[in-house]
Amino acid sequence: MVNSRETLDLTTFAGPPGNAVAWRISEQPVDYAEATAFMEARAAAIAAGEAAELVWLLEHPPVYTSGTSGKPDDLRDPRFPFIATGRGGQVTYHGPGQRVAYVMLDLKRRRPDVRAYVAALEETIIRTLDAFNVRGERREDRVGVWVRRPDKGAGFEDKIAAIGVRLKRWVTFHGIAINVEPDLSHFQAIVPCGVTDPRYGVTSLVDLGLPVTMADVDVALRQAFESVFGATLASLPETA
Repeated sequence: MVNSRETLDLTTFAGPPGNAVAWRISEQPVDYAEATAFMEARAAAIAAGEAAELVWLLEHPPVYTSGTSGKPDDLRDPRFPFIATGRGGQVTYHGPGQRVAYVMLDLKRRRPDVRAYVAALEETIIRTLDAFNVRGERREDRVGVWVRRPDKGAGFEDKIAAIGVRLKRWVTFHGIAINVEPDLSHFQAIVPCGVTDPRYGVTSLVDLGLPVTMADVDVALRQAFESVFGATLASLPETA
């Protein structure tokens, strides 16, 4: 069943006239703890009016993370570091080949509605996937974006992108993760996002037979983000 979030008005997330979001891309994997510390500081600066809103694209070294709804039993085989984090959601995997986009926006300038914000992130992912002729879909009981897998059997679906967010003073951080070409076997060590139904797995763009590069995804993601959230500034240098 398609989630009613799909019917929400997303136009209010474009931001006020003249507002632009900084855009940062890290070429080398970023340690998860370092990324979290950066986001905490940036979110505080945005809330104080001392920094621009920011989207940060990166990859992490292999790591398992647990959100506020995570359960200990969801980690089956801790082959990589495991970090409890304050974002929403359950247990997930991050690693090379996965495009993580950390989104730091001031919802007071846009729309102070967490549910609608999650829907806007879902819409950004769906429009990104559409650039590669992949139909991403929402689900009533499963946050994230899913693709149908009739090749696996009736009712089978795979998750291609995850969402986990946190807010402080109405400034968002954490964000989304799109599977481009990660090692999907690394998801076998966890119960991804608490989903245990054997009909629901994990996939990636390359797993679906699309020879897509990270750079290709970045272009599509930026276009999709701008169509939902408004204009972005030129990419920032790595030291920004």
